[in-house]
Amino acid sequence: MRRFQKVLAIETSCDDTSVAVVGHDGRVHSCVMAGQDLYHAKYGGIVPEIASRNHTHHLLPLIQEALDQAGIKLDEVDGFAVTSRPGLIGSLLTGLVTVKTLSVTAGKPFVGVNHLEGHLLAPFLTDTEYAPPQGFDFPYVALAVSGGHTTLYRVDGFGRYKVLGRTLDDAAGEAFDKFAKKIGLGFPGGARVDRLAALGNAARFEFPRAMLKDERDDMSFSGLKTSAARLFDELLDADRETILREAEEFLSTKQAKPGLLADLCASFQEAIVDVLVARLTRAATREKMERVVLTGGVAANSRLRARVVKWAKESGKTAAIPPLRYCTDNAAMVGLAGVIRLNLGETSPISLGPEPKAPLDQEKSPRG
Repeated sequence: MRRFQKVLAIETSCDDTSVAVVGHDGRVHSCVMAGQDLYHAKYGGIVPEIASRNHTHHLLPLIQEALDQAGIKLDEVDGFAVTSRPGLIGSLLTGLVTVKTLSVTAGKPFVGVNHLEGHLLAPFLTDTEYAPPQGFDFPYVALAVSGGHTTLYRVDGFGRYKVLGRTLDDAAGEAFDKFAKKIGLGFPGGARVDRLAALGNAARFEFPRAMLKDERDDMSFSGLKTSAARLFDELLDADRETILREAEEFLSTKQAKPGLLADLCASFQEAIVDVLVARLTRAATREKMERVVLTGGVAANSRLRARVVKWAKESGKTAAIPPLRYCTDNAAMVGLAGVIRLNLGETSPISLGPEPKAPLDQEKSPRG
């Protein structure tokens, strides 16, 4: 029997505060979250000081809520897991200090987790509504795509991660948010672009697909972002006014409608999705992988999910894509990575500090 049956996990790498209770088998007994979009929207992006302050406000109530939903008390968890890398240093520190306090108070160990590892393991989580595809296991090629990271991995087993390619500049989610801000949709913009794009004509505007013919698996989205900004600035005054008016209407009514704005969103989104799908499919083919994973916050994009599912079905691959709640930064994925590491004998010292930059391929496996 494994020593660590259930852990309480905390994720505070950026602006979302999340707490979960996770079993050694990947069962999510509870996972709760508090977002901060309203706090950061007026600044057009995440303000680190505001993020860390709000984590301190949300954490203790969320811990109690996670325990209550799981039907257990604090002294019934076997250990703790916390995101210690990478992320905003103040946000990471808030989660670390909280878990260290719980660890000392309860007299039970904790382990710091790279939340990128959590994203790669998220398909193995289970709950009453989700389970991974039958028989899904290592190895696989994974595309982890979010606001801060866009990376292709070969995953040969737990703790065995090889970077095949990564963005050389902006991450895909960052490109979505900057584009949305430019056309009047504000922050955060990825989900808003997705909703509008569903009603738009993706062929109306032409955007570049960078590096598609490059032999490497690396990606680039800064040129696309610049191209979109230039296109918008060069539109006729009447067209720009129409787009900004439609954006204002969308933000006030929350209702997406066909129009020039929807067409622009669809065209921009399709350019990003084309690059991501092309990189994933080529890597899986070259690595001779029958299984692929799509994970990370941008994996919530409906067009990207649909395109990966369609390709996998047509090519006879098995695609594992976590539900939306396990795509964004969440404590459940951190708990799974943490409970595995704890059961392999890894614990973290009380002196563990936050690491704002921590590439996953440089992680040490607890098995050596």
